[in-house]
Amino acid sequence: MPTTMRQEIDEIPQAAARLLDQSAAAIRQAGAALRARDPNVVVTVARGSSDHAAHFLKYAIELQFGIPVASLGPSLASIYETPLRLERAAAFAVSQSGASPDIVAMTHAARDGGALTLALVNTLPSPLGNAATLAIDIKAGPEIAVAATKSFVNSAAAGLAILAEWSDDKALLAAVAALPDHLAAALKLDWSALIGPLSSARSLYMLGRGPALAIAAEAALKCKETCELHAEAYSSAEVLHGPVSLVAPAFPVLAFAARDKAEASVADMASSLAAKNADIYITSDKGAGVTHLPHIATGHAFTDALALIVPYYGMVEQLSRARGFNPDAPVALKKVTETK
Repeated sequence: MPTTMRQEIDEIPQAAARLLDQSAAAIRQAGAALRARDPNVVVTVARGSSDHAAHFLKYAIELQFGIPVASLGPSLASIYETPLRLERAAAFAVSQSGASPDIVAMTHAARDGGALTLALVNTLPSPLGNAATLAIDIKAGPEIAVAATKSFVNSAAAGLAILAEWSDDKALLAAVAALPDHLAAALKLDWSALIGPLSSARSLYMLGRGPALAIAAEAALKCKETCELHAEAYSSAEVLHGPVSLVAPAFPVLAFAARDKAEASVADMASSLAAKNADIYITSDKGAGVTHLPHIATGHAFTDALALIVPYYGMVEQLSRARGFNPDAPVALKKVTETK
């Protein structure tokens, strides 16, 4: 029998299609509310995989609108009880469960501080949904495996759909509409070339830039959660500021590159690390001395980046089993983490 994690990975295209169909009205309402607010800053509130989805949306918002986006530490509200000044702001709170007290408290504080608050949540009704101005059900469906997969993709997809409505960008609207088909194609990609090298690895780097950096961060977390394999995510520019000193011969590096303006720079860094005899894998046809991983060209930089996580999820579920673990039940972790 496939693991629950594998079954949930296989559900990603259908979950995305369900989101775009069943939450369409809420997505349009959120886009209209953002147009009306016309924020001069956006803040995000999230933890774990949800925070990686928020990081993905940070880059998408900044690239699409030129509006700065900052991540708020939930302890500002839950521990420090700091009043916020967010009169011209919008806030995105992202959570699978909608139950973590610090995320709920921060969302209350953002709304009380004047922000238009949008909750991207997989559980409604929920405390987070009640705390926000508008709640968007991401429609991922029940997610049983501890490691989030389809809820991460649907959180990011919901955010992109809202941005498309907010901007009325025809290219982005079309890319979001086509996303379920592209995710289905991504699901068929084979990244098993990574299984052998990573089965005995002790550490690795995940690299990216722009939206793909958020994908690298999510990939690193899944490696730790399901494989007990130390992985760190870095910007392909930041890796030169110290971390490169650990890159020795055969050190594994996975570089996430989308079809965007950063692709060449990510590939150049991958090539320079390959020249140190590191074991480099990249989601691009560019680069020298590297292993090229198959990827889906969706026709839009944002959905290109998001689609990269799907074959990675399939690979890391295999890797977990190859390393002797149960990806459905990582040791010392639980599905819903409630922090204060």
